[in-house]
Amino acid sequence: MPRVKVPRKSTVVDMTAMCDVAFLLLTFFILATKQKPPEVLAVQTPSSISSKAAPDKSIMITMIADGRVFLSIGEDSVKAAVLRDLNATQGLNLSPTELARWRHQEFFGLPFNQVKSFLNMADPMPPSRMPGIPVKDSTNNELVGWMRSISNVFAGTDQSVLQQKLLVKGDNSVLYPLFKEVKRAFKANDIYKFRIVTNSENVPVGSELYNENIASSTQKK
Repeated sequence: MPRVKVPRKSTVVDMTAMCDVAFLLLTFFILATKQKPPEVLAVQTPSSISSKAAPDKSIMITMIADGRVFLSIGEDSVKAAVLRDLNATQGLNLSPTELARWRHQEFFGLPFNQVKSFLNMADPMPPSRMPGIPVKDSTNNELVGWMRSISNVFAGTDQSVLQQKLLVKGDNSVLYPLFKEVKRAFKANDIYKFRIVTNSENVPVGSELYNENIASSTQKK
């Protein structure tokens, strides 16, 4: 019996719908993706071979090149509690409305006696124009007050939680006396452990740490 030959036909696939979906997805990701904003306070941190990532909701002291010191608190609930404690312990006499405005600040870099007037400014001062938290004079180190309020908020909890959240970020050109006053503020509140923010770099080939890493990876295999 002869084989029946099936006539061959060209296959045509309409790609219009798929192209529409592809462009819709591309448009969505372009519009929804958030670009990393430029740093408000530019800091050139030193390099190290540490690979530990800094926590997102941290308490960071930033020392910039011109010697000013700023503080930021990433967790909103902690920030609100610290500012309430500061208002009480430092006698700032801020109203609930002023405290709410203060909570919206990303960086804190003003002397206590300028906070109230700053919060009532029609055009808020950007962090780049703030004078910074006074720390250069050991007799007037207002970072001590900030750290006291932070310690009060974390009182009764495991202090290792605060130690993990507490970061110090300094520019390469910052002189040691400024860092010394920052440490003085920590020591005045019985805080002896903190983490320093650096730029990560590769472990030098042939160094002791490099050899330890090689040995460790070999043992795991």
